[in-house]
Amino acid sequence: MSDELKRGLEGVLVAESDLSYIDGDEGKLVYRGYAIEDLAEHASYEETLYLLWNGELPTESELSAFEEAMAAERDLDDDTLETVTRLAEADEEPMAAMRTAASVLSGADPDADADPTDPEANVRKARRITAKLPTALAAFARVRDGDEPVAPREDLGHAENFLYMLNGEVPDEVTADVFDQALVLHADHGLNASTFSATVTASTLADMHSAVTSAVGTLSGSLHGGANANVMRMLQEIDEADSEPVEWVKQALEEGRRVAGFGHRVYNVKDPRAKILGDRSEALGEAAGDRKWYEMSVAIEEFMAEEKGLAPNVDFYSATTYYQMDIPIDIYTPIFAISRVGGWAAHVMEQFEDNRLIRPRARYVGEKDAEWVPIGER
Repeated sequence: MSDELKRGLEGVLVAESDLSYIDGDEGKLVYRGYAIEDLAEHASYEETLYLLWNGELPTESELSAFEEAMAAERDLDDDTLETVTRLAEADEEPMAAMRTAASVLSGADPDADADPTDPEANVRKARRITAKLPTALAAFARVRDGDEPVAPREDLGHAENFLYMLNGEVPDEVTADVFDQALVLHADHGLNASTFSATVTASTLADMHSAVTSAVGTLSGSLHGGANANVMRMLQEIDEADSEPVEWVKQALEEGRRVAGFGHRVYNVKDPRAKILGDRSEALGEAAGDRKWYEMSVAIEEFMAEEKGLAPNVDFYSATTYYQMDIPIDIYTPIFAISRVGGWAAHVMEQFEDNRLIRPRARYVGEKDAEWVPIGER
């Protein structure tokens, strides 16, 4: 047994998976053999989920049946809606509200008492959780703003329906398509921290809801899911200061500040998802007649590449993409969650196929021969 210490488990292989593949040197991301560029251009989020959960692309009839089954699960039970409403009225943090909602959903799940490793029950659980979390997020966001929740519609696609529930009106086709692409791009990404958290939980033979709840909690950390919101706040700060983006970044770096949206634990080149979302951000800006946010982002990207050798990650351009869709900044990370939940579920199901309890070791560096001192003499 090796005693080599790998902090953060960096570079350590702990599992085999056929869900997604990342080539950090080439900037390549693949789901089940399909390039992310092809999926983003041609596949809906529902089609991507089918691929991840079933191992192959659906036929037209299979996709139609899958979409109908997903849409039929969007409604929240009264207890979950009441919980989300109370959290919104208490001004809870959005990711904390999503963590609670993911857990509460188990109370009304018809398969809650099924064997945690039951494959068919897990597909049904995955479908319900993935369909209901967007409803919970939209309801939370509206109640927090003093509005009534909007009930989901079964005649709208997954992405389109979320934007409808969030804003109270059906989005235009371009906005719905861009948001759908964003969901596809965030659906899976190897054993990232939140996915690993889900698989660790599942490896104990905990149920799907427990695994997803663990993952949501992990994603809430600023080093994992919060970067896109930080990118947009940075761009707003630059805009409010009426500063040139490059000059602002130079000063920020001199002050020891971190520039959000750059660098990645796996990619050594530009994140392929950033390339796609950069194009979408530009298109949204042109459609609105205001390229400001996109042009600011490009200037910062070029500077960071030249001066620091750093490339943007997916968060850098998802920020301006969401902002131009009038999505509140503090729900960017929950939106990450309502997409990635499909990948979490896929990894949980894969873990159950050949389960082994995940139990790494830690190198003990504390004292070993401490002498006991009675409490009266301490």
